[in-house]
Amino acid sequence: MTGKSDKEILANSMFEDDPNGNSAPAATEDQSSKEINHPTKSTTVTVTVTSPRWGPQNKGAQELASLYSPGKRAQEIICVYTCICLMIINLALIVRHMRLDRISVAFVPALCGIITADFASGLVHWAADTWGSVDLPLIGKNFLRPFREHHLDPTSITRHDFIETNGDNFMVGIPILGYLAHYFYIRSPSEIQQHFGWIAYVFLCSIFVAMTNQIHKWSHTYWGLPRWVLLLQSCHIILPRKHHRIHHVAPHETYFCITTGWLNWPLERLRFWSTFELLIEHFTGLKPRDDDMKWAKKLT
Repeated sequence: MTGKSDKEILANSMFEDDPNGNSAPAATEDQSSKEINHPTKSTTVTVTVTSPRWGPQNKGAQELASLYSPGKRAQEIICVYTCICLMIINLALIVRHMRLDRISVAFVPALCGIITADFASGLVHWAADTWGSVDLPLIGKNFLRPFREHHLDPTSITRHDFIETNGDNFMVGIPILGYLAHYFYIRSPSEIQQHFGWIAYVFLCSIFVAMTNQIHKWSHTYWGLPRWVLLLQSCHIILPRKHHRIHHVAPHETYFCITTGWLNWPLERLRFWSTFELLIEHFTGLKPRDDDMKWAKKLT
């Protein structure tokens, strides 16, 4: 389905089903020579050290993690609480206006909303993984940094709390859910019933967009998941662990959709992302994943 065997996946990705310190080592030559004193002579030797290629001990991952700032934390707290309030308000409004005959009308649009969220997750994920730099003003440290850290230490997300995990995605959900709440306020009951399918589309899309990184976190969690999460993963209603593992095969160039993962196979068959990368590189000269590769080389 991806052209990669299970052996290739295991050889070129972190062993996430082994607890967090599991990173595959890569031998690197220590650039600083060490002098050894001897009674009759002095000699200088070059020491070869083992530095982790992935995981929490990777130097690049540690540097990226240290860039998480108090200001970023404050933004995430505000976004999470605001978005949760809007989720509750919109859910209450939907339940209030729910009619049994509208459920069948809303089913297909709701499904399309989930598919849209999956595509949006892939688009954002592809753009952040492939282009830009941590050094960019504003977006670099605040929004691109977590993507670079995640490739060097995929299990770091499992050590993030609910706020850090979901702050950015909940921020994206705020304007959508805010608009939907406003729509309920300005429309008559008859208009709401008439457009109930569209409401279902917008609501499910926004909920799955907001929950994308939590779903993503579950796909990296191998212990202690609730049974209902495991059931949703096994039914491929949300992103399964084995499915997402394919993305983490270096150089992280495929399977970008991380909400449900439903669109990964068809987009891969269409060569959707790679075609856009070729076009962008042709017209701009920018190299895909150039910044990502720079951080991957920081082994010492």
